Amino acid sequence: MSDSTTKGKKTSTKKINELKSRIEELEEQLREKNDALLRSYADFQNYQKRMERELENKAEEAKRGFIEELINIYELLKEAYEDKNPKEGLKSILKKIEEIFEREEIKPIDCIGKSFDHNLHHAVSIIHDKNKDNIIVDEVKRGYTVKGKLLRPSLVVVAKQKEEE
Repeated sequence: MSDSTTKGKKTSTKKINELKSRIEELEEQLREKNDALLRSYADFQNYQKRMERELENKAEEAKRGFIEELINIYELLKEAYEDKNPKEGLKSILKKIEEIFEREEIKPIDCIGKSFDHNLHHAVSIIHDKNKDNIIVDEVKRGYTVKGKLLRPSLVVVAKQKEEE
């Protein structure tokens, strides 16, 4: 064998060994990245399950709180029903409900005499009035907001100017 052939084989063998070494390094990096990804995925799944449990617990707590308030109102109603002067009992019930409304930021929508707003009101009837247009003249059922967001629209009667024929 010639000297150049031997040199070529040594160079080729050296390159092959370098490439094999590089492949092994890349495979190790890939294994490490894959392990890290699997750990991250497992952590995320655990986080997701923990959040679901916390949401369920919070919903259960809210439900229990609501039931407690309902029981208090029920007991007040029962006392008022059995009382010789139920008006006082009814006042205490209304006061308790108003306290709940205040605490939960439940507010009635003031609408009579105001302009009709389809975001807050639902017109159940229209009357014709030559002096008023798009003004609420009666409230059939009161509407409410909770923390500034609509809970229930007001059912209203709206005055509209009659168009000339």
